[in-house]
Formats: sequence, structure tokens, C-alpha cells
Amino acid sequence: MFILRSVRRGFTFLWRLLDETRRIFINLLFFALLLFLFIGFFGGTKKMEDKTVLMLDLRGNVVEQSTIGTSQLLMREVQGEKKHAIQLRDLISVLNAAAKDSKISSMVLLLDEMDNAGLSTLREIASGLDNFKANNKKIIAWGSRFNQKQYFLASRADEIYMHPMGMVVLEGFGGYKNYYRDALDKLGITVNLMRVGTFKSFAEPFTANGPSTPALEAEAFLYGDLWATYIKDVEGARKLNAGSIMHMINELPNDIKNVKGDLAILALNNKLVDGLKTRDELHQFILQQGAVKDERLKSFRQINYEDYLARQIPAKSLVDGRIGVIIAQGEISEGFAPPGSIGGLSTAELIRKARENDQIKALVLRINSPGGSAFASELIRRELELTRQEGKPVVVSMGDVAASGGYWISMSADEVFADAATVTGSIGVFALLPTADKAMEKMGIHTGGTTTTWLRGGYDPTRPIDPRFAKLIQHGVNHIYVDFINKAAVARKTTPQYIDEVAQGRVWTGRQAKDRGLIDTLGSYADAVKSAAKRAKLPDDVEVEYIETEPKGLERFFKIFESSLNDVLVGQFGLNIFPGGLPPAAAQEAVDDMRWLADMTDRKQMFGAVTHCMCSVP
Repeated sequence: MFILRSVRRGFTFLWRLLDETRRIFINLLFFALLLFLFIGFFGGTKKMEDKTVLMLDLRGNVVEQSTIGTSQLLMREVQGEKKHAIQLRDLISVLNAAAKDSKISSMVLLLDEMDNAGLSTLREIASGLDNFKANNKKIIAWGSRFNQKQYFLASRADEIYMHPMGMVVLEGFGGYKNYYRDALDKLGITVNLMRVGTFKSFAEPFTANGPSTPALEAEAFLYGDLWATYIKDVEGARKLNAGSIMHMINELPNDIKNVKGDLAILALNNKLVDGLKTRDELHQFILQQGAVKDERLKSFRQINYEDYLARQIPAKSLVDGRIGVIIAQGEISEGFAPPGSIGGLSTAELIRKARENDQIKALVLRINSPGGSAFASELIRRELELTRQEGKPVVVSMGDVAASGGYWISMSADEVFADAATVTGSIGVFALLPTADKAMEKMGIHTGGTTTTWLRGGYDPTRPIDPRFAKLIQHGVNHIYVDFINKAAVARKTTPQYIDEVAQGRVWTGRQAKDRGLIDTLGSYADAVKSAAKRAKLPDDVEVEYIETEPKGLERFFKIFESSLNDVLVGQFGLNIFPGGLPPAAAQEAVDDMRWLADMTDRKQMFGAVTHCMCSVP
């Protein structure tokens, strides 16, 4: 017994020792982190010198609003993850500031790590690059290779250089979707679809083995216009003859044979790049062009994007009043949603907050959404309507996508702006109710029971849908569609009959939507802000306030030091705790589609009509 008690005491002592050591280590790590943040925030800003080159190394997706908080960003930095999302408004702010900054002499645009961005977003960034050049400042772009989105921005540079083993990939828009009808039949899953809109093709992957003729017609019309915009912009920026890009693509099999498979030489011959250089050769070239050498960096004098962004302090307006901006990004769901997505209640609450703030004189709603819940969309639209009724102007700015529910929330505005390449419209409604009764039967599983009314068992995913319930849902979908086109008719000052003609679930580019009266003005986000200022009788340079969900707890604390996180943490930690990757794209698409279909079996969704557009542009 004495031996057992001694062993137990020994283990207890050892456990307490380990626990105390762990606590001390965590506390030391925390205080060290605080010290790094303190130094970075209060002492880390170094005065910029003349002839500084802005290194615009874009990493990750370009988004309207970050989906991760500052504390999450900190953790990713600690884990060694360098790539994260870039907020469009931050990038535009950097470009505008650098254009006027006498210390910034030129820019090097690096795009290897830039991932996804829609064409409308790319055009916004390109406009900022053009503004930089308009101030007699040179842009040099370099890449190991360029995909279609990266090259769109590179084309705005004065000179483009590429690695000798690189390539420029221009392939057009469009693509192929997975269709699951046969697979679902084999599994014994029946998808019951109720919809209004000849072109409302969102649910077709679950009900057919291929796209319908109307869907193909609408997509061809949409993609054709987007591609025409892309090649016109690129050919104009590179001073290529009209039709050059299509000629390059069509002649690719012959031309690649002539250069013996050297895709870099092919890009050079086609004047897509101005030279072939490795990264070190690029550095030497920039020094030869007159950049000031920095012995500390063993390169030329430079500042990176994150450091320059951290220096930007929003100018305080001398006039009374501000423009409020609310970002509506992502799918529209009911209830509350975190930043980077849209919740019927949470977004409505932000609009109400702006309306009740006497310093907010006008509101801009920036939309990048394919839609979602019709009910949540209406909650948001109604709050905008109330804002206008109280005398505050509301201006909508559409980003890459403002379709279906994303269009619904635009229908109470004094003016609606869209880019020529925005994907919008998709005025249609559907409901999707899958049942797995045949799958249950195949597995030898049977259901039974009793209900007090037929409605209680009208829809049960384990049983065939009751025809009466299907009719009930179809009538509800019809009603919401009529409500949709009636509200659109009021907003667009036309008739429901006309809206029905251009609706039917069909998607349009911003240019096509303007031609059909579905938007007011082709223009940028900056144009929308200017319009809001003018309507509120405020100057163009009025202060803009982004109205977002307030950070809580530690998130609020880390927010204080946000500008210094990259300065301090990058290079301090080299851990890569989670080295795993995502599944292949095709498999991920199927997983996402099946997850979405499974969500439709939720009883809370039974009576919920959906205004959603499957309108991403590959």
C-alpha cells in the first residue's frame, strides 16, 4: 500500500509539474506575442524614403469582405500560412494612395499567388492600376506564368516579364457542371422540383443528365458578352489589333509546333509579354532602370502591400456627415450570419443601424451574391425601403454577381450601379425537396406511423412526397415569383408583364441588364459612392464608414493591432501545423452539391422558396 501511495503521489506531483510548466509556457508565449504586437504597432513604422518601389504581391482570393477575423488571421500566420484573402476596398485604397504618394516612384506587380477574382472585380483593380499610371508612375508586371485572371491585371502594366519556362493561358469563359440524375436514380433518391422561370436552371444538375436548351442559350449569351469584354480590355491595354486573342487561340496547334513547344517564346512572339526574365534578372533590370539600391535588403528600395496598407489612415472629413457602406457578400440565409456572408436578420440590423445613425447621410449597399432565401432577401429589401422613406438616399453597387436573391435586395434603391461584367438578373424562384424512399426500400428499411393531419406527413424525406404537398409548394413558388416581378416592376418603373419577359430566371451581364432596364448605370463602386454623396449633398471626398458586425472578446482586442500583425508575425514563426490540402476540384464540386441537396431536407426549409443563381463564371 505504501508503494502504491508513493507511486500515486509521484504521478500527481509529475502531473502538477507538467501542468504548471504548460501554464508558464503559454503565459510566456502570450506576453511575447503582446511584446511583438506592441513593438509592431508603436515602433514598427519606418519613415518612407524617396524612390520607393511598391511591391504589389497579391496573395489569395480578392473579396469584398474578409470571412476571417483578426485572431484567425493571427493563427494562420503562426501556422505559416502566407496566403489569405485580399479585401478589394483595401487594395483600391492602396492603389489610390500610392498614385498620389510622392515617395512611391513605381510598382512591381506580382501575381503568382493571386487566386480567384471575378471579372468585375478585376476591372475595378485595373481601373486603380490605370490611375496609378496616369500619375506618371511605371508598372512592371512579372510572373512565373499567368492564368487568365492574373493576365488581365498584368496587361495593365507598362511592361510584362515572365519566367523563361512560363506560359500565358487564355482559354475563354464557360465550363461543364456535374449532372446527377442517373446517379440519384441508382441511389433511390427522387428530387421533387417546383419552379417558375424557363431559364431557372439552378436545380437542373439534380433533375437532369445535362443542361436544357434554354440554359445553354442563356449561358452562351452571357459568356459571349463577358468574353467580348475581357478580350476588348486586354487587347486595348496591350495595344493589340482587335481579334488578336481569338486568332492566337485558334492558331495555337500550329503556332506551338513552330516554336517547338516553347510556350514562353510563343507568348513573346504574340506580344503578350515584353521579355523573358527570371526573378533575379528582374531585380537587376529594375536597378538598371534607376531604382535606388537598398543594402539592407540587398535589393532595391521597396515596400510591400501589407506594410503600405498598414500606413493608410482614413482621412477625416471636415464636413458633417458620412456615407455608410454595407457589404452584402455570399449566399443569403435566414437569421444571423458572420462577416463575409449575408443573414436576413444580421444584414437588416446593419441597415437599421445605418438608418438610425444621424451622421450617416446616405447608404451604399455593395452586393456580391448569387442569392438564397427569398424571405431573408425581402427582410433586407424592406429595411432599405424604410431607409429611403426616412429621407436617406440608398445606392446599390453590384460586384461580380448580384443575381436572384442578390437582385431582390437591390430593388429598393435610388440608383443601381453595375459593372459591364457583373452577372445579374436571374429573377426566378424554385423549391427543391429530395426524398429517399426508394433508397430506404433498397436497404430494407421501412417507415410507418400515424399523423393527425395529412400535412404533418406531407413531406418526409424517407417517404414519397404527397402530391397535395407538392401542389402547395408550387403555388407558394408561383406566388413568390409574382411578388418578385411586381416589386421589380415598381423598382424599375415598368410593368410586371415586361419584367416577366426579361426575367424567367435568366442571367444577364451588367451591360445586357442596362439595355433591358434592370439597372440604372454602368459604373464602378467609386461611382456609386460619388452618386450617394451627391444625393446627400456631400462632397466627393466625404468620409466613408463601413458598417459591419462589431468584433467581440479577443477579436476586438486583436483588431486594435490589426495593422501590425503582418509586420510583426511574418518571419517570427515558421510552424506549418496543417500541411494537408483540399480534395481535387471535381470531387469537391460533387461534395458541395450533395451537401446543398441534403440541406433541402431540413424541415425548416420545407416552405422556404429559394431565389438562387448557379452563375459563377469559371
